[in-house]
Amino acid sequence: MKVILLQDVKSLGKKDEIVEVSDGHARNYILPKKLGIEATSKNMNDLKLKKAHEDKVAAEKLAAAQELAAQIEKEKVVMKIKLGEGGRTFGSVSSKEIAEAMKEQLGHDIDKKKIVMKDTIKAAGTHHVDIKLHTKVSASLTVEVVGE
Repeated sequence: MKVILLQDVKSLGKKDEIVEVSDGHARNYILPKKLGIEATSKNMNDLKLKKAHEDKVAAEKLAAAQELAAQIEKEKVVMKIKLGEGGRTFGSVSSKEIAEAMKEQLGHDIDKKKIVMKDTIKAAGTHHVDIKLHTKVSASLTVEVVGE
């Protein structure tokens, strides 16, 4: 019997896969536990439509991320921090502070976990910070650190 899996099943396959199982296994385990449904023509068509919709949504998210990346590349964020002698900072600028400044200055609500920094910024000047917007899209934001 052919079955469309509704969840990942350890020894059979992943969600939305069509697998061939014995009739007894399907009737006694997969169907009662709602792990899968029978692969009828209606269910196959529903699966095909669902996959097409998911592909369309994924393409829209990718396009939106690319558009946001193009905007971020053109913009810069100015961070004010107390400076000591020789341009050294008291404290540092973290990804959380950059995310807050982006929301305040540019209007982009970016999660601090998407901002990729090797270390915190500890010196005045212009710095470039990578922002991971999508698995395939990242942008480079210019952060200018100035003294108060």
